[in-house]
Amino acid sequence: MDPAETKVAENRKTPDADSEGAAPLCTKRVLWRRAKGFFLPGLLGLSGFALTLYICLIHYVYTPAGGAGAEEIYIIRPGAGFDTVTRELEAKGLIPKAFPVRVWAAVKGYDGRIQAGEYRLNRGWSPARIVEGFVQGAVVQHTITIPEGYNIGQIAELLQARGVADMSGFLALAEDPAVVAEYGLQGDTLEGYLYPDTYRFNRGTPPRLVLNTLVGRLREVLDPLREAIDASGMSLHQVLTLASIVEKETGAPEERPLIAGVFLNRLEKNMRLESDPTVIYGLEDFNGNLTRADLAEPHAFNTYVIPALPPGPIANPGLEAILAVLCPAKTPFLYFVSKNDGTHYFSRTFSEHARAVVRYQKAGRRSSGKTS
Repeated sequence: MDPAETKVAENRKTPDADSEGAAPLCTKRVLWRRAKGFFLPGLLGLSGFALTLYICLIHYVYTPAGGAGAEEIYIIRPGAGFDTVTRELEAKGLIPKAFPVRVWAAVKGYDGRIQAGEYRLNRGWSPARIVEGFVQGAVVQHTITIPEGYNIGQIAELLQARGVADMSGFLALAEDPAVVAEYGLQGDTLEGYLYPDTYRFNRGTPPRLVLNTLVGRLREVLDPLREAIDASGMSLHQVLTLASIVEKETGAPEERPLIAGVFLNRLEKNMRLESDPTVIYGLEDFNGNLTRADLAEPHAFNTYVIPALPPGPIANPGLEAILAVLCPAKTPFLYFVSKNDGTHYFSRTFSEHARAVVRYQKAGRRSSGKTS
């Protein structure tokens, strides 16, 4: 073979010698070009479809289910799952469909963060607004005013009637001496330490939290009065006990310092207070008619029998009654009797008082404001 031909032949074989590496490289390039042509449009199409779905989802959850309407109360029970909540909302017509809301909430991480409680909703609100309210815990708060002079039982009834706290659970704590000791207070119950005021509570507030709020409010009110309490010569428990009696004896604010002065005068002279409200407080089944037999019945709160303050408050006094005890009127009076118009007639001597009783009391009926 001609040397030239031999060289040409060798040159032709050279690519074959490298074909093991060159062929795969060529194949990869071809496959990549084909993949780009096939998958890239598909990926772009899928992305566009997903984006469209997401835009539709956002539009859905931010569009109200209907026109604005009357507010509706909805309660999320403790432990209720998001699926249950959305099903109920759909059934009530507050959201159009539950499933899209679940998807959106899952994307946002809201589905596991809703808070139990009572909510005020409106059909004019979007599903997003409703769910975001659940996450923020924007629950309904009930305004409750505890009147001055209410006792523990009356407060418990009021809380239950308004759906704020369970009555039995509240009483069990408020009448537990161990709970009283935990607050660092004196007495067997929290009577006298639950400050009457206006509060805002959520539905189903734990009774202990309610007690914390009421006792805490009393401490706030009493904090500026610490020096006056120390100067009174009485303990806080005694101040509240006498203030509770003053609170129950009169509804006339201007009379409170005078009535406090009368009771302090009697205590100083070792006279019995003889306050009808204390007797009533100690009766288990008072029917509204206080009798002579009731006045003679011995019990710890009967100030017709005991020559001192009762063992604790008979109600929860307000600030004015407390101030009346700390700053009583300087008076010579030792007696007072109801005039049947919300005020009282005050006397220095028993004989004067006896005449006033005849004058103001009818048919021998005894007024809850009478002291003799």
